Amino acid sequence: MSLSQAEMEQIAKLVARELTSDRIELKHWLQEAIKSSDDVFLMKRVEDLAWFDKIKITGPVPQYQPNPTAQDAGNPLIIRAYTFIPKTVEQGKTYPLLVYPHGGVHGNFDSSSSAIIREMMAQEYIVIAPEYRGSRGYGKAFYEAIDYGGLEVEDTLACRNHMIASCEYVDPGRVGILGWSHGGLHTLFNIFKYPELYQAAYASVPVSDVVARMGYKDQAYRDHFEAEYHIGKSGNDNVAEYRRRSPAWNVTKLETPLLVHTTENDHDVNVLEVEHLIKSLIAKGNQPGKDFWYKVYPPTPGDHTFNRLDTNFAKGVRAEVYDFLAGYLKPAGANPLEKFKGSPNPLEANPEGV
Repeated sequence: MSLSQAEMEQIAKLVARELTSDRIELKHWLQEAIKSSDDVFLMKRVEDLAWFDKIKITGPVPQYQPNPTAQDAGNPLIIRAYTFIPKTVEQGKTYPLLVYPHGGVHGNFDSSSSAIIREMMAQEYIVIAPEYRGSRGYGKAFYEAIDYGGLEVEDTLACRNHMIASCEYVDPGRVGILGWSHGGLHTLFNIFKYPELYQAAYASVPVSDVVARMGYKDQAYRDHFEAEYHIGKSGNDNVAEYRRRSPAWNVTKLETPLLVHTTENDHDVNVLEVEHLIKSLIAKGNQPGKDFWYKVYPPTPGDHTFNRLDTNFAKGVRAEVYDFLAGYLKPAGANPLEKFKGSPNPLEANPEGV
């Protein structure tokens, strides 16, 4: 019996989907290979400005124990982190630290952030970028240790604490945290839970309401949360758990100065999530322009990545972010994007984007 071209293509798609599913070790082997090669590229992109390292530390014990009687059950989870130290540091001097958690469900820190790292190095920030539990590229067990909005936040804190304890160049009184998307969630939860440990924070297009997120995302996205090794239930079956993992439902009175950015045309983190966060901050008595600052941009090129592009407008937004952080963290270096401040949003001048 011969198969038609359409039937063969359908079979190929099914095979490819199975080979890359969460259940197949091949998927994780491929991710590890990609991660290893990207690490080399990342190093090459920053090595002229930074002392680059990838370290291993421990975070809390995983919440998911597939075999609670195994020899290693109950051991703290080993996590990785990237460290970047400006090559301009001088013995006897201290410098501000930026904690930079990556975004994405099962995302990771990669070379796409190299331009931002270079900008941070130019200002003489020391940077640590956590590869918290659930990040891809470290095997199936680490992938399945995911705890979105839970213990992963403690992994990021552990990286902050490690740099304070181990790097003589870090000033413990000048520590900031910043992140985009899911990294913005890490930023928010860190300053809500540990306000005394950070002097400034920036959250861009932050995941803020996981309950709402389950409503407007598709089932493939929800599957990450409903997996047996993660929450194990849908938002409908355990809404309290999803609220616990949502910054907008867990706002406190701010002690750490916070800047929040979002854009109306974000295709990933719908603006409604960040609007909920802003309203929740105000409801807790936090005053815009005093305790926190925010801007909801009109439609922007790049939407979810609008201020991470290499365009003049994106650089201008980052320049404002660096000014905000510098006001509290006092880096020695100048803002490398100063000349781009005020660059116009092309979509405001031409809404059709032509």
